[in-house]
Amino acid sequence: MMNEIEENQELIAQSVRDLSERLIRPNVRRWDEEQHFPADLFGQLGDQGLMGMLVPAIYGGTGLGYREYVTAIVELSRVDGSVGLSMAAHNSLCTNHILLFGSEEQKQTYLPRLASGEWIGAWGLTEPNTGSDAGNMRTTAVRQGDEWVLNGAKNFITHGRSGHVAVVIARTGEPNSPHNATAFVVERGTPGFSGGRKEDKLGMRASETTEMLFQDCRISDAQRLGAVGDGFIQSLKVLDGGRISIAALSLGIAYGAYDAALAYAKEREQFGQPIATFQGISFKLADMATDIEAARLLTYQAADLKDTGKSVTKESAMAKLFASETAVKVANEAVQIFGGYGYTKDFPVEKFYRDAKLCTIGEGTSEIQKLVISRQILK
Repeated sequence: MMNEIEENQELIAQSVRDLSERLIRPNVRRWDEEQHFPADLFGQLGDQGLMGMLVPAIYGGTGLGYREYVTAIVELSRVDGSVGLSMAAHNSLCTNHILLFGSEEQKQTYLPRLASGEWIGAWGLTEPNTGSDAGNMRTTAVRQGDEWVLNGAKNFITHGRSGHVAVVIARTGEPNSPHNATAFVVERGTPGFSGGRKEDKLGMRASETTEMLFQDCRISDAQRLGAVGDGFIQSLKVLDGGRISIAALSLGIAYGAYDAALAYAKEREQFGQPIATFQGISFKLADMATDIEAARLLTYQAADLKDTGKSVTKESAMAKLFASETAVKVANEAVQIFGGYGYTKDFPVEKFYRDAKLCTIGEGTSEIQKLVISRQILK
């Protein structure tokens, strides 16, 4: 018999599956080709409780755990990784940062709007000159009385232009010194804060990725999240959960590519029989299914640890590393199984192929995950 968590998980999976087939699948190709960010869709996801899955009910969320949250991302990404990516960035980065480190007043102000999908959230850490080297960021926040003045630029920001509110990490100390960054909440429309250039991306093209620009942007000290100097420490804790999100995103993309390849291999005939009966194809499918199952187990293990309040630094990095590399591998093999058709936009696997690569880069590259894992096992 299923326990309550498993029942919730199955109900969420079926609900998101139905929603994805109805609202997302008919639009996948158009959104991808037009690089259209379907902002209205996220209000509908909010109506289904998907934009505040980790937010307690007292702040307007559904108050679920990471296991249910992972399930939702997987099912969205099985159809369109762009939607899974945007939903994950909104939930685990912006919204979760405010939930974890915001004051009660900040939580009451922002979480209900974010959880309902009325507002879309962004999260700004990466800069043009600093990706993994966040301690050397150039975006600064200088205190002037009860205000802070922000100057600088962030890039590769999901919802950097369309987001209604952004959590921004800015340098408040000397470069590369300890505790030199602080987090702030900045609302769209604040003078001096604007969205910059939109990236023309290989994949995930329906998920908006832009610069965020700050030019003498004045905000109240009431917009500061937590203590001065704690911004980078907060970010590392947020990214522990964010890596579970990217593992789930990767898992969904891998499932989508595998589902398409399996169905095609059963239908496509050569030499008078389905190509699935040939060992060269059946062995590919066996490897794909095995890697996906291993990625699933790593991802849900990290989710379960997160739900019990245990450290997940190593486990989330392992899940993100393995699942993202699996997504790339599975998508690559899916294109191969489709042959020439896999290289055309008439079939879905070429998009899974393009989308998958981001998973090995965003929220810490595969190389950074290996660094995190090695430090954990050697300490």
